[in-house]
Amino acid sequence: MAEVLLDDVSRVHADGTVALAGLTMQVRHGELLTLVGPSGSGKSTTLRLIAGIEPVTSGTIAIGGRVVNDLPPRERNVAMVFEGSSLYPHLTVGGNLRFGLEVGRVPKQEIDLRVEAESRVLGVARLLSRLPRTLSAGQRQRVAVGRATVRVPAVFLLDEPLTHLDAAQRDQLRVELVRFLRGLQVTSIYVTHDQAQAMAIGDRIAVLRAGRLEQIGPPRELYRRPANTFVASFLGTPGMSLVVATLRRDAEGAWIVIGGQRLGFPGVPSGPLRSYLDRQVVIGLRPEHAGDARLVPDWPPRRRLRLTAVRVEHLGPELLVALAVEAPTIEVSDSPEAPTDIAIGAESAEGGTLLARFPRHAAVRRGEPVDIAVDVTQLSYFDPVSGAALWHPA
Repeated sequence: MAEVLLDDVSRVHADGTVALAGLTMQVRHGELLTLVGPSGSGKSTTLRLIAGIEPVTSGTIAIGGRVVNDLPPRERNVAMVFEGSSLYPHLTVGGNLRFGLEVGRVPKQEIDLRVEAESRVLGVARLLSRLPRTLSAGQRQRVAVGRATVRVPAVFLLDEPLTHLDAAQRDQLRVELVRFLRGLQVTSIYVTHDQAQAMAIGDRIAVLRAGRLEQIGPPRELYRRPANTFVASFLGTPGMSLVVATLRRDAEGAWIVIGGQRLGFPGVPSGPLRSYLDRQVVIGLRPEHAGDARLVPDWPPRRRLRLTAVRVEHLGPELLVALAVEAPTIEVSDSPEAPTDIAIGAESAEGGTLLARFPRHAAVRRGEPVDIAVDVTQLSYFDPVSGAALWHPA
């Protein structure tokens, strides 16, 4: 069993910079865990600590139940693929695949069998006699993956291995790589800055911010039930729109007041939301839960907003429309220790905006008003000071 356990792990550099702070995380045997977060959040540092490339300042790292803090990299039985292919330029593809096995004194006959099988699975069998400089970027990365996995490691660490590939190569190799990892049933930790890629391939996603773990769980759970405004705004392409509103209640029912307009609250605020009546709250809205009201003429007036389009992006199958709201929007800091964790205000001259998805042929133009149908049953609610989640749809 190659379970990886990080228990209260910290990494502080010599100059006092905290790269990782009290990270506790379990990666299950055979699991593919994706690590995401802004630049400098500690993603690559986490991999280097597990691999033994950097020392742990405090805490413990265990692989397969064995604490490895004091073990050198070669004794941890992990393999790592970096952002660049990092192949030995003077060795052929076959030589690169064989190198680690030869250093480990694996018998020649077994090396031949492993290299043959690995090269066939990764589609590089016909390249075995070629040097790295004669290969495309995608081919080099396939060889780098093969060089790491041919040793059959207990843990496979990937640090943005597809970054330098073009979009078509990236998508193709991602699918092949995930199929390959699942076939090996090896415990894998995959660092990426691409949230869409993380959600597509990970059994679970871990979100880091400034060296701290914000949330970990299955992709669907993090997307639908983010723990705070940071995860809500970070996950998704694009992330949730976060708008400051006020909860009100009168003889006609409960309302979500956004600037000079209001949306009908579905039912009555309950649980934590009960104490937020007549107080500010942050609402989170995914673009797919707001759209062109002209397409649903019977949509209830209580669930409509009239807003002005300030930006229209043509994405091929749909339009992504930014709409001005007469209310502050939320900008979440990458650092939880910033003086103001959540900044309330307009991030552009256009003021606060929320995003909505429209059909690709929708007649919507910049500067024109448009009626928006909002699925209020899908709104999330957050505390405006701490950013903690208060309520999510079922």
